[in-house]
Amino acid sequence: MLNLSSIMIGTKQPGEMTGFYEKVFGKPADMVDEENGFWGWQVGGGFVGILNHSEMDGRTKDPGRMMLNFETTQVKEECERIKSIGGTVIHEPYQMGQGWIATLADPDGNYFQLMNPME
Repeated sequence: MLNLSSIMIGTKQPGEMTGFYEKVFGKPADMVDEENGFWGWQVGGGFVGILNHSEMDGRTKDPGRMMLNFETTQVKEECERIKSIGGTVIHEPYQMGQGWIATLADPDGNYFQLMNPME
């Protein structure tokens, strides 16, 4: 059986992306390796990393192809908070079944969602 342990986001603008995710997660990176261009955060049971990647150019071309999902009981409030720190709202919070979902984008245009914890 596989266990997803981390997600890595490649970028040519690591300073902007790192600054953005520091604000999203409310803390500086837990792991920093500036020599190799890597910054990472422990987020719940997983790890999110930013990698300075020379092959990445400009904004993502298919932003919805893969999305990160962050659980929160306060989808509406977190959406507003992340919007205020520079996140782009792709889809305002909406109700789906018993829960709420909102879709945002980071500075490279990668989509991520805020969603209530699943039962």
